[in-house]
Amino acid sequence: MRGIETQVRKMRRRVFKEIASLAYYSENLIDDMEALPYRIVDYSESTYRESVYRERAIIREQLRLAMGMSLRPENVPVHVSQGMEESNIDEKYYEPPLMQVIPSACNACPVNEYEVTDRCMGCVAHPCHEVCPKGAISMVNGKSHIDQEKCIRCGKCKAICPYDAISHQVRPCAAACGVGAIKSDESGRAVIDNDLCVSCGQCMVSCPFGAIADKSQIFQLIRAMQSGRKIIAQVAPAFAGQFGPKVTPDMLKTALKELGFADVYETALGADLGAMAEAEHYVHEVATGNLPFLLTSCCPSWSMLAKKYFPETIGNISNELTPMVATARIIKKEHPDASVVFIGPCASKKLEASRRTVRSDVDFVITFEELAGMFEAKGILLEEIAAMDELKGATGAGRGYGVAGGVASAIEDCIREYYPDVEVNIEHAESLAECKKMLMLAKVGKKKGCLIEGMACPGGCVAGAGTNIPVVAAAKEVGKFKAAAERKLPSPETAEESQK
Repeated sequence: MRGIETQVRKMRRRVFKEIASLAYYSENLIDDMEALPYRIVDYSESTYRESVYRERAIIREQLRLAMGMSLRPENVPVHVSQGMEESNIDEKYYEPPLMQVIPSACNACPVNEYEVTDRCMGCVAHPCHEVCPKGAISMVNGKSHIDQEKCIRCGKCKAICPYDAISHQVRPCAAACGVGAIKSDESGRAVIDNDLCVSCGQCMVSCPFGAIADKSQIFQLIRAMQSGRKIIAQVAPAFAGQFGPKVTPDMLKTALKELGFADVYETALGADLGAMAEAEHYVHEVATGNLPFLLTSCCPSWSMLAKKYFPETIGNISNELTPMVATARIIKKEHPDASVVFIGPCASKKLEASRRTVRSDVDFVITFEELAGMFEAKGILLEEIAAMDELKGATGAGRGYGVAGGVASAIEDCIREYYPDVEVNIEHAESLAECKKMLMLAKVGKKKGCLIEGMACPGGCVAGAGTNIPVVAAAKEVGKFKAAAERKLPSPETAEESQK
């Protein structure tokens, strides 16, 4: 479903637009919030679900999350606007859990089930019956039938069926989760085990019912801008192409200033700092044998995965600042009176910014999807913007961080350029499942001497949960943006700068 303009995606965008509109235009916030579900679902008969009342109930919860609030309890009468005053401020950090399942929206999909479809021909050979190790398959009315009580979900019947008549039903959210964090409640609906979750958001973008959503800060960001605070934006490298094929980086910078930001920086500036610093770290620690391997740290979900599931690797995670934090520090050094918003593709960056060690650097985090809602609320048509600014300064190495393999490639290029006598071994993994495999191999000594890049999202940052366009198209646009950089690599002085 990635990159397809489904009804789920359209509704998410509508919710962000309406919450932004509340912040911009509402004169009676609580009444307007209570009225929003009726304005969004303004028809008498249900369009997508069995009743219009259920659609509105779901919208209410999506609105609350978009306001940065938590879901309401199912068995207690609570107004949709309850807690609004606590959120009607210009400073509010994300409170975990970030990812939440909306119970009324969940379809209670089969967790793991093999089912015979109407494609079954009732063949005489009946190979599905022959290979079933538990005798779970019998003939009923001339067709194969699987006894779910006996079935052990081995999949042998599906593999042997000559007509591909057996379907394997799994929850899309669970299939997308590489850490097994999707569980079931007593009603069979999905719930997220927050002790296992690493907040990558892949479950959210994989649910075809829109039952999983994350919290947003767009309301609080707008309030901060309205308060007169100086807000400076930094945009992640994956932004290229996210707002339309005709919208250039310079046009986006001008549009962001029109939205109210004082200035706009490339997060790739911080990536440049990290690339040179991690190249130096690899040369002095891994290449010399002091460390068995080095793990990159720019993907928060990857770092969280390593810390939660492979604690013995913590000492191998790079301690360099992530591009988001490094860029924020550049901004605050140059503009001590400014607040910083990171605009990117990633859900887990929201929690990274909430860490006590990061709070003083990054004040707000929003996604490309949320930013699009803000542009819509203000009526800014990006394709009609006349570029009045230039977005520049970062190298091709830093801009390449937006795609899988880009981090490792940037570090490798820096090593080959500035430390030509050092042999470098590069590995990269994308998706949490592949990242777990990579960490397991590293743990048992199979990746000695390697620089290992991990990306929680398949495809890298361009596949993050807050993106707007298909992954392949996004990767192509990032490639163009990288190629347009005035310099290919950061200079050795960059590493010295990162230590200040």
